Amino acid sequence: MNAIMSLGCYVIRLLNWFGEWLPQLALRIILAWEFWEAGVMKYKGENWFSADMFPFPFSLLSADMNWNMAMWAELIGAVCILFGLFTRFATISLIVVTIVAIASVHWSSEWTTFSELLQGYSISNKGFGNYKLPLLYLVMFLPLLFRGAGKFSLDHLLMSRFGYHKG
Repeated sequence: MNAIMSLGCYVIRLLNWFGEWLPQLALRIILAWEFWEAGVMKYKGENWFSADMFPFPFSLLSADMNWNMAMWAELIGAVCILFGLFTRFATISLIVVTIVAIASVHWSSEWTTFSELLQGYSISNKGFGNYKLPLLYLVMFLPLLFRGAGKFSLDHLLMSRFGYHKG
């Protein structure tokens, strides 16, 4: 019985050790990849934003300004998140970009019932929007926003170097 308890305690300690850095690293890698791809697509592509597609206050800016702000937020934010550098700031920036994208591109502009709105929770373009993927990104950002980048990050290295320790 003691051997089983000892093994159980070892497994729990091992899972806790991995839990201090692996989940955040996995989230950072996938989110960095996705936003890097989106930023590169904007960098290499033509501006397809229209001036009237953005919610207030972004509607006050030109389509070119919105395109460039989204592109650079995605590119710089992806690099920061990948390396775990200024992760919370990059996360907040990309959350804003994602919310604006949902409101201006992915959210159905024409829905009259809640069930019609829920039809947009998909990855398709069948007339009811397609906000599933950006909504999943928002949920994936939450651990990075509230818990930080994890121990395998430049944020952790800098905080350790300059004497900040969580209590």
